[in-house]
Amino acid sequence: MSLNSYQTVDRKQLAKDLDAIHKDVLSRIGEDDFAHLKKMERWGRICSCIGYATAWILPNPISALLISQGSFTRWTQMTHPIVHKGYDKIDSVPKSYTSKKFAKGWRRFLDWPDWITPDAWHQEHDILHHYNLGEKRDPDHLQHNLKWLRQSKIPMFLRFLMIAAFTGVWKIVYYAPRTHKELHLSRARQKGQSAVISHHGSWNPLNQRGRALWLQSILPYIAFRFILLPLLFLPLGSAAVISVLLTSIMAEIFTNMHTFLVIVPNHAGDDVMMFEERGKGKGEFYLRQILGSVNYPTGSDSNDFFYGWLNYQIEHHLWPDIPLSQYQYVQPKVVEVCKKHGIPYCQDSVFKRLRKAVDIMVGRTSMLKPVLDYKL
Repeated sequence: MSLNSYQTVDRKQLAKDLDAIHKDVLSRIGEDDFAHLKKMERWGRICSCIGYATAWILPNPISALLISQGSFTRWTQMTHPIVHKGYDKIDSVPKSYTSKKFAKGWRRFLDWPDWITPDAWHQEHDILHHYNLGEKRDPDHLQHNLKWLRQSKIPMFLRFLMIAAFTGVWKIVYYAPRTHKELHLSRARQKGQSAVISHHGSWNPLNQRGRALWLQSILPYIAFRFILLPLLFLPLGSAAVISVLLTSIMAEIFTNMHTFLVIVPNHAGDDVMMFEERGKGKGEFYLRQILGSVNYPTGSDSNDFFYGWLNYQIEHHLWPDIPLSQYQYVQPKVVEVCKKHGIPYCQDSVFKRLRKAVDIMVGRTSMLKPVLDYKL
């Protein structure tokens, strides 16, 4: 999209058109949407069960991939839409599937056993990322976060190797400490305390933030995934326990790589916009969600299950509060609105988007920057 066409988009009419779609979707939400969520949950659990049921035989990538898909499903297709209040509007939904109860308290390890804590995820993702997309305040801004690598003197081939290694551990290396940091900052601001936190010390158990990371994320997840679950196979012998442990470690690497593949490229590329200034008005907010997001192939439950429904990133950023199944309904409608207003709607192969995201990370390309001299 040219800078001139960006400036001339009728933001008020865009907001009206998209609000009409949202209103239509909200009127459609019902028990069928919850039944669909349960189906996705069932598919994920089947993957996990088959994975663990075969992992004890010998360490193998097939079992690891199935366990990985189960973990991926819990995050992307259960936690993600539920915490965004996607099912709160359905009266018949059990409280444990609403944002107020899901993964709260002791239910965390029943609903979402992960490196990331629900409260930290909510602050970092639901609030900061969604409502500051592409801005400097966006904690997931790829170009800003990788400025040190982009401007470094590290040879290009080593940069690519570093990114490749990062994909296998990024949840524990990046997401867990980052979400804890943002939650710590938020709570400090609420108490009127200094909200300046060094990037160093995230892993230091001697300070408050480091202890929270270890006690709430690292140690509980290690105990659950790599100690408790393998020990359940002890009646089958010590070899079975070791096999499950090694397969679980392999699955963890696969889960990291899978989530990196579908999450990181969602908002990066030399054809995706970043923003230096704060946006104003609903029309500008909608426009930024479209120009700052990217979709992958969409259309069927089996396809969308692999992507964790993150292939509808444009629609999700427009309306994070709708059930997963409704994204299939609204996607073609959003495409038509974009055509009407001359707004590019970016939808590509996930591997093409991965290449573009990696190019941003290593500094080969840069994201687009609009000139904000329009009238709201």
